[in-house]
Parts: sequence; C-alpha cells; structure tokens
Amino acid sequence: MCLTMFPNSARPVISIGAIHLDTIAHAGETVRRETSTPAAFSSRPGGVAANVARALCRLGIETSLVGALGDDSAARMLVDRLTGEGLGLVHATRHGMTTGQYLALHDPDGSLAAACVDDRILSEAPAELFDPILEDLTVRAPRETLWFLDANLPEPMLARVTATLAGRRIVANAVSEAKAPRLKSVLGALDCLLLNSGEAAALTGFSRNASQEDLAQALAETGLRGFVLTGGRAEVLVREDGLLTRFTPPPVEIVDVTGAGDALAAGTLAALARGYALTEAVPFGLSAAALTLRTTGALAADLSWDALNAT
Repeated sequence: MCLTMFPNSARPVISIGAIHLDTIAHAGETVRRETSTPAAFSSRPGGVAANVARALCRLGIETSLVGALGDDSAARMLVDRLTGEGLGLVHATRHGMTTGQYLALHDPDGSLAAACVDDRILSEAPAELFDPILEDLTVRAPRETLWFLDANLPEPMLARVTATLAGRRIVANAVSEAKAPRLKSVLGALDCLLLNSGEAAALTGFSRNASQEDLAQALAETGLRGFVLTGGRAEVLVREDGLLTRFTPPPVEIVDVTGAGDALAAGTLAALARGYALTEAVPFGLSAAALTLRTTGALAADLSWDALNAT
C-alpha cells in the first residue's frame, strides 16, 4: 500500500508483469557502433508493470505490484527500492535465475539508439507461477479493483491470469511489437488495451505503414471493448462504447523517451480509478507522458495528481 492517504472514492490497482533493473546510458554524442561512446549511466527499477505501479503510487492510488524476481543482488535492491516507495510488492522468487535486466542507450536528443533486455525470468516462467498470489489477491482485493497486465507475461500465463480475473475490470499494455501478438487470445477479456501503431500492426497483421484510422478499425473488429492507440506525435485514438475519439498530444521538448508509454498508462489508470470514463481519463495520461518526456528516466520527479490536474 502506498504511504500517502487516498480518497475513499479511488479504486485500488493491481499491476502484474515485468519487474526489471534498468540501466540507462545517456550518450554525450551520437551512439557509435563497434566502439565506446562517452555517456552518463544510471540504474533504477523498470519493467512496464513496475513503472506503471510506481507512477500510480505517485498519483495517489493504492497500488500492488505482482512480478517475478531472482535470488540475486538485483532482486534485493529492487525489493528495497520498491517497498521503500510504498508499493505493495508481491513477487514469486525463481531460485537460480537472473532478475530481469534492461539496458538502453540514448542519443543526446533523448531518442533510443539501442536497447537489450533479459526477461527470461518471466518469459520462460510456467503458466501457473502466479496462481498462489492471485488466489490470495482475488479474495482480499475489493471487487472494484482495477487490474493492469503487461504483455511481458507469456501467452499461456496471460490466458491463465485473465481466466482467473474473469468478470473483473482489466486494462492491458501491449509492451512491444514482438510481444503484442501474445494478447490475441485474450482480447475479449480486456476492458481496454493501450498500444502504439507498431504494436497494433503486429497484433492485427496490418502493415506498419497503415493509417491510424485503419489500425483503429482493425482493432475494433477484434472484439476489443476499448483501446488507446498512440502514434508518436500523431493523434491518439480512443475507442469507448463503440465511439472513436481523437486527442492531440501536447507539444513537448523531449529529453528522454524512456517510460513515456508507461506514464500514459499510469495517468489514464489513475483517472479511471477515480471514476473517470476512458475518454475523460486519457488527457490525464497524456499529461503524465508529457511530464515524463521532459525528464530523464521512467518516473518524472514532479509527477503528481495535482500536476496532472494543473495541465
């Protein structure tokens, strides 16, 4: 449970998915291949589910985080850091395995030059890994709890988790073009899916060059009840109750693209938890993403519910 006080009307959120140790390198010049490039390094918790949970805590929402960790020094550091931030951390320990690691190289303009991830601790996990955790949480969590899933969960686990959560409100994140197709078999179980145009193309089989409108139509035909479709600086398309609404992202000077999509998810979830409809919630998500793009790392220091309201 987060350490701050929460309004009685706000629903809690349980975030399930990747918990990584992120190492971010910000290069002083364009990243070079086959040689070293001067850079500043930083390490912090990462992974979509962890980033979203940390941001939700900052936004005043009671949040629990479910994921897998190894029994190494990275796991101990992450447990100390995440619980110190007030998260309700509930994790499965996979003995003898390396905790998830993510390495990103950023050019001076904040764009991502290259990234590598070791997520075997979750991607190779048995489908039943979280069964005991979910058994307990579904008994204890209020019925109105929002559940957030990321597509770092392998496909058999996604199917098992969504079946366990049947009848509850589930929001998911497609994570990447490589992982988005894992969600195909569970789209009907989701109340909302957050994804970008590349992930939408991978999920629907459309070309990466397809228009946002064509991708939105294809997503609607999958049976998804709602979605938030982003496209970089292009319009954001939101489908709710059969209607499509367009939003223009606010202009922002980009310092670092890390975590912007996760901040969008967290800001949107924080508003949903407070009772806003999806089309009302997305502007809060866009504000959270803008704050994150202006800073280094996945969690903006000035991220708060008051800051989102102000923008």
